[in-house]
Amino acid sequence: MRKTFKLDKRNGKLFGVCAGVANYTGIDATIIRVLLVVATLIGAAPWTFIAYAIAAWAAKPARDEATALPKSSTYAMRGELSDLDRRMAEIDSLVASQDSRLAREIEQLR
Repeated sequence: MRKTFKLDKRNGKLFGVCAGVANYTGIDATIIRVLLVVATLIGAAPWTFIAYAIAAWAAKPARDEATALPKSSTYAMRGELSDLDRRMAEIDSLVASQDSRLAREIEQLR
């Protein structure tokens, strides 16, 4: 599957260009922003503004994650749910047992 550049307005600061570049390259968006500012200050000022404006105008916005279908599989969801079940059972055993450390600590506080 071929990767395409798309604006990420949800995570972006101004038009979502740097966040889109970060998603495309896999680099953190903060690093992309710092590199853009450094390049602008070093002397590429007019060209960075022009490139940023062209990218903001020409690129398509990314599909909103809230409306997108979840990407997790049934297998992954089953694993997450079993982990939650295990954790809930541990909590239940702490609360329901008469001899738990938590019950002793509560009794000491009284």
